[in-house]
Amino acid sequence: MEKPSYKQKLHQIQAVFLDIDGVITDGKVIMHPSGEFLRNMSTRDGYAIKKAANSGVKVFVISGGSSQSMRKRLEFLDVLEIHMSVKDKVAVMNEILVAHNLTTAQALYMGDDIPDYEIMQEVGISACPKDACNEILGIADYVSHKNGGNGAVRDVLEQVLKIKGKWMDEFTTQSN
Repeated sequence: MEKPSYKQKLHQIQAVFLDIDGVITDGKVIMHPSGEFLRNMSTRDGYAIKKAANSGVKVFVISGGSSQSMRKRLEFLDVLEIHMSVKDKVAVMNEILVAHNLTTAQALYMGDDIPDYEIMQEVGISACPKDACNEILGIADYVSHKNGGNGAVRDVLEQVLKIKGKWMDEFTTQSN
């Protein structure tokens, strides 16, 4: 039996899990004198995160990094749960799935580097930006044509929302 394509599996996605550094951001940090690491994030990715979160897709962040400014931004974007400084991403994801009555087949995870390798093998769809490391590029179900922090998140979320009829839905009219 043939394995379902990435596009076929999009129909079942109810939850999207995102890494921060290299996925939501471009992976670069600016060292602020206060000790905070400042990160770049695309406002277009931000729009897609907020649109997904407000269209019924459960959006979660699981990251090994930690940043209070990123937490504030993600809270503003209506991310349902933000888990930072995580050592075991699979365990955290499984706890979230149980708490929200979801299965791994209903989950998409987007990562870019070795700490994402294990969790990407556990989900229904694994995705990555085009500038992810080779090991991640080798296992991803979908490789975005965009780099991390520069539209990769929007690319994936836009596809999920389009397949559900939720992208641009506020501009379409239904005939009775």
